[in-house]
Amino acid sequence: MSADNKAPEANSGLLNRILNKVEVIGNKLPDPAVMFAGLLVIVWFLSLIFAQFSYSELDPRSGNPVVVNNLLAPDAMANFLATMVTTFTSFAPLGVVLVAMLGIGVAERSGFINVGIKLLLNNTAKFMLTPILILVAIVSHTAVDAGYVLVIPLGGIIFYAAGRHPLAGIAAAFAGVSGGFSANFVPSAIDPMLQGITQEAARLYDPTIILNPLNNWYFTAASTLVVVLVGWYLTDRVIEPRLKGTEVDGDPAEMPKIEEVQPRDRKAFSAGSLTMILGIAFLVAAVWPESSALRSPDGEIAAFDAPLMQSIVPIIFLLFWLPGIVHGFVAGTFTESKDVIMAMSKTMETMAYYLVMAFFCALFIKAFGDSNLGILLAMKGASFLQSLAVPGPVTLVGIIILVAIINIFVGSASAKWLLISPIFVPMLMQLGISPDLTQAAYRVGDSVSNIITPLLPYFPLVVVYCQRYVKGTGIGTLVSMMLPYSVALGIIWTAFLLLYWAIGIPLGVQANYVYPAG
Repeated sequence: MSADNKAPEANSGLLNRILNKVEVIGNKLPDPAVMFAGLLVIVWFLSLIFAQFSYSELDPRSGNPVVVNNLLAPDAMANFLATMVTTFTSFAPLGVVLVAMLGIGVAERSGFINVGIKLLLNNTAKFMLTPILILVAIVSHTAVDAGYVLVIPLGGIIFYAAGRHPLAGIAAAFAGVSGGFSANFVPSAIDPMLQGITQEAARLYDPTIILNPLNNWYFTAASTLVVVLVGWYLTDRVIEPRLKGTEVDGDPAEMPKIEEVQPRDRKAFSAGSLTMILGIAFLVAAVWPESSALRSPDGEIAAFDAPLMQSIVPIIFLLFWLPGIVHGFVAGTFTESKDVIMAMSKTMETMAYYLVMAFFCALFIKAFGDSNLGILLAMKGASFLQSLAVPGPVTLVGIIILVAIINIFVGSASAKWLLISPIFVPMLMQLGISPDLTQAAYRVGDSVSNIITPLLPYFPLVVVYCQRYVKGTGIGTLVSMMLPYSVALGIIWTAFLLLYWAIGIPLGVQANYVYPAG
């Protein structure tokens, strides 16, 4: 082997050693649920300390100087215990996530989503293979984990069958599923989940503020094109040429084959799709009349008080639940009503960890708000940033970079946002930047470093997918393959957000760039 052929291998080894250090450091971090429990205790003691001082900053809610409340005072602790249950059950993201996942879980476990993805990928022209694969990977976010367990391995299978390097297919799919996590033209459970967290954080500064669950939808939909184009170019012009010297040495007998979609599955998918189309048509017909009960009293469709906007999560539930049921019974994956209930139950089993994390998150967010530490920190931080006279775009770039770094150690999108939104959102509101724009910046930073962190729960699984074709694939191999996507998406997607902002294209439904809204 020539020196040139060894260079990538050496680079991969160096990168692997660096990542091993990162993994060791990351593994020393506590579990997110434990982290929030620890932060709760820290907030208690910080409130005790900072309650001893007076501050000149004015509380925007009252116009009076900020007062830090001592949460360790007897009456405060008694109130904490008395309201613990309602603090958890009223936690905004909790119901949103669970209801949406009940419907999506039925669609996924019935086979409706999986068959749809296979049909789309199986009917793609060869020259359009890469962009369509990335697009399908992005859309798979709607089913949460479906992309990791279905689209990524299918990427390798389809590229291998087309005579292309299978690792390039896996890389393209991984870039779409994980690197483009915040790009999707189809609303999903992540939209109301993040909106709920953002709204809770914004209410630390403005208790009356209301955000729309689709406040980033236009931006994430437009970002789909950005991720597809960047991923397409890198896959075909950078990644696959670099892989030409990497031999496919997997056992041909053990390599997965593309399974044909059976006629019964096609029939079932057609029935499920027709159900979804009829559901959308029924929704449009119900909203169309100016006197519709789904409109606001003023006749607006997208107003905050319009029942339609307040029903986004139930609509997502129904538009996946009903087609999933129809597909399941036609395909035979469901044979009785109990199967539907079991599918929903299995989905809820996967949410058990989220429930535990949400419990401690809810307590932490409530304590952080009650202490007024968030308002104090926001006022101090805003004053500091204002004294630096840093332009708004520079501030957003800094947030994107910081979030991308944190993401290497804390992979959960909701966990990170629950952790840092109470600081960033109120602070930027002080600078006149809306929670909608802050959330959009967070979503960019949260996505771009997913594909280079071994701490991502599905990262080892992607390594296994690669080892089916190239036995020597390791963490360094995968990271070196995905690093160009991460860097390019970080730069281009950030620039796209700034350009989007400069032009003034709406971020989403009833979203604003400035606070207070003009």
